[in-house]
Amino acid sequence: MKCPVCEIGCELIDGRRGRCGMYEPAGDTIVECYPHRYLTMFPISIETMPLLHHNPRGKFLQISTLGCNFRCSGCISEILTSGLDTMSGSLKEMDACSVIRKAKEEQCLGIVFCVNDPIVSLQTFTALTALAHKEGLLTGCSSNGYFTEQSLEALIPHLDFINLGFKGFNDDAYRSCGAPGIGPVLRNLKILHEKGVHVETAVIYMKGREEEVMGLACHIASLSPRIPFQIMRFVPFGDANMDDEPTIHEAEILCDRIRHILPFTYLFNSPGTDRLNTICPRCGSVLVTREFFGPMGARTLHWSEEGKCECGYTLPFNGNFHREAFHEPGFFGGYRTTRAMEILQSIITCLNIDDTDRVRSLWFELMNNDYLQKFHKEMQDPFKYGEIINFLARKTARENRGKELSLYIESILQRFTEDRAPEQRPRVYYAMGYPLFALNAERIETNLVTIAGGYCVNKDLTRQGKPGVTITAEEFRAFAPEYIFISGFFSCPLSDFYRYCEENNLHCPALENKRVYALPPLWDFGSLRWVLGLLYITGILFPERFSGQMDEETERFYRLFYNISYSSIRPNRSFHRVS
Repeated sequence: MKCPVCEIGCELIDGRRGRCGMYEPAGDTIVECYPHRYLTMFPISIETMPLLHHNPRGKFLQISTLGCNFRCSGCISEILTSGLDTMSGSLKEMDACSVIRKAKEEQCLGIVFCVNDPIVSLQTFTALTALAHKEGLLTGCSSNGYFTEQSLEALIPHLDFINLGFKGFNDDAYRSCGAPGIGPVLRNLKILHEKGVHVETAVIYMKGREEEVMGLACHIASLSPRIPFQIMRFVPFGDANMDDEPTIHEAEILCDRIRHILPFTYLFNSPGTDRLNTICPRCGSVLVTREFFGPMGARTLHWSEEGKCECGYTLPFNGNFHREAFHEPGFFGGYRTTRAMEILQSIITCLNIDDTDRVRSLWFELMNNDYLQKFHKEMQDPFKYGEIINFLARKTARENRGKELSLYIESILQRFTEDRAPEQRPRVYYAMGYPLFALNAERIETNLVTIAGGYCVNKDLTRQGKPGVTITAEEFRAFAPEYIFISGFFSCPLSDFYRYCEENNLHCPALENKRVYALPPLWDFGSLRWVLGLLYITGILFPERFSGQMDEETERFYRLFYNISYSSIRPNRSFHRVS
């Protein structure tokens, strides 16, 4: 039997599941393997989805399940899309009425399916959206758009909005994800637009594929230049090649080119960029200001009254601008949740657990006891990491291995923790991406600076974002840092960093003395590789305390935690993969 849900058309015979692992045959039809079961369910701001032109700042109930019909290199949701074996036991059953009741209790405007694709749970999602509409709730989703015409026809009557994500603008881009070609997505985009569904489009932008992205933008403009176009700067997660990552500056240049044909073009995954703002296509005034809010996310800060420009132009937005913003706590919301899961997986990997049942049982406990919120708080404190490791080790009967790793971390912390008077601590600023995106005060990166003996000026910030906030040039100058570190998660080439500072008249001792340093990928956040970040930062601030030993300590770390040599690995931005 050919699966009728997506255009890959898997053959479901003899009880065999399809590519996504979420459907199986039952007589002369197919059924979901996990109907009405969800992995995540909590309120988010719609920009976290992300959607920018529909009820800005609106609060919606995010739902997600597991699995995906695509297999994309560098997938940001890989732990959900390929984790059926270990995470399916963590799915929670909840009927449509209960989901709708929760949405109303949370005072949400509606329900959004995102992070993984509703294609893999289409029967559940269609039933939910149909009932939600009857109850006066809005419904939408993020999707790769590979629906068959039959399945899309069943969903459209109950769909208010969709973020349609493109992998590129040719068949090769889709074949690399295991799909036959781009045709079905282009067809479905046209159908959705003609049926009156609010459509926003997104595309992965990989270095060297600028003309491909431009070609897609021209195609979308032929349907309507009012369709929002989100450029997702490629950040190589998993096993993806880091050479495919364009810089923020390169992505901004592409964004500016496309805005001539699609005025509502936005740049994501680029901390500090102003290309998330909405510009009046008639006079060029800034009408909506936004900032980076985690992977694939944005946060609306300010907007013109009722979306109107002084020149008389009115933005083509659906719904209302909501004055009260909802800010998701900790890791909750959009793709930040997958980062939490992958960070936990990175520790599990280091524990060398080879029993799938133990890992499945662990995930069930973590996901059903609200551990993610506790984990978000504890992982910011390097001194708590030993407790995290030992907790996971106890739950998986790996106490000896956990003790070995936690003792190593304890020895490093004791070795480099030093009490210094404030006047003896060099002033350090921690940026992510561009210079004016400052990491939050309580982040692990700022704590690493303190442990190394510096004073992190980020700790003077009184406002928070995800994972930081955009500061003004005046605030930057007032910080007067003697050293600047750039995050190893969303990075920026030093040449671009200095160029930005020169163009924006940013001055400080660190810039004058060329003391700006970019951390290697993930050496300062998330995975246990933050230990190497601490050593790196200490070596920069106080070379007399840690000089000439970095290679030796790095090799020791990789052999202890990953059982491999550092010289044999290829750097990446995966939390749990090291080569």
